Amino acid sequence: MKIVIDAMGGDHAPEATVQGAVLAAKEWNDTEIILVGDEAKISPLLGADRPSGITIIHASEVIGSDDEPVRAVRRKKDASMVVAGRMLREGQADAMISAGNTGALMTTGLLVVGRMEGIERPALAPMIPTIDDRGMLALDLGANMDAKPEHLAQYALMGSLYRQKVHGINQPRVGLLNVGTEEGKGNELTKHTFPLLKELPIHFVGNVESREVLMGGCDVLVCDGFAGNIMLKTLEGTAAGIFSLLKEQFSSSLKSKLAAAMLMPELRALKGKLDYKEHGGAPLLGLSRLVVKSHGSADANAIKNAVRQARLAISNQLVESISKEISGRVE
Repeated sequence: MKIVIDAMGGDHAPEATVQGAVLAAKEWNDTEIILVGDEAKISPLLGADRPSGITIIHASEVIGSDDEPVRAVRRKKDASMVVAGRMLREGQADAMISAGNTGALMTTGLLVVGRMEGIERPALAPMIPTIDDRGMLALDLGANMDAKPEHLAQYALMGSLYRQKVHGINQPRVGLLNVGTEEGKGNELTKHTFPLLKELPIHFVGNVESREVLMGGCDVLVCDGFAGNIMLKTLEGTAAGIFSLLKEQFSSSLKSKLAAAMLMPELRALKGKLDYKEHGGAPLLGLSRLVVKSHGSADANAIKNAVRQARLAISNQLVESISKEISGRVE
């Protein structure tokens, strides 16, 4: 299988993307990795022991975090992200990974790669760590700020299939993010979405409150991009705040420093449990080909895990399964 990586996308690019690609190439010798970006910057990072499974495609432009997504994708035809998207559309790769501008990647997905037939709006679907280590796939968490009930119903179908195909979960529990668990709770969007989800061929468990997210209240959480993104940023900020407080407390005195030394393995395990880097990235579900968005601050390990995630999705024919399910319902 071939996976193309936008080597210039992300806060730590191209160093992190190249290092991650090298780790992945050494781990899976059946996968060809194509790095797209400034060859003069990428090539030295690969070094003399460059793995045989890595190739470089030169791209002279970069889409930055401050660029306006639609304008950048349309004007920067030789941007690394756009070139990677074009290669994916033309069948030169089986999947694409980028840690770059989320809006630009969504635009690249829509304008360059193309939507799946029958899907109105693709969704960004990251994994949220949970206490039970099962994780929760949440969508949409920022690709579309507004949504209709029909869009959320498609998110539920795609998310359920993703957890089946990529994570091997039989009958994943699908929940609807809401302010209460009762069927009649919520705004107009959730009230109209609830009966649609009940009719789908999924294991719908009803409304789920945000306080149940880290406890693993469901396997797939459905929401609009506005509410979902706020929830995600709140969880990220809370986790960062807690670890900052712990660091402050454990360094306040000699006694607390000694306690911290004894608890260090457990604290590292706890941090690892809540670390987004372990999940690799978020697929943009609903596109005609597989696109994975890695976190903007992704390190080499996160890029490697994004490759692992893409390999699983390709091997289990995720895109084909979603397309078949959606087209069947459209007909």
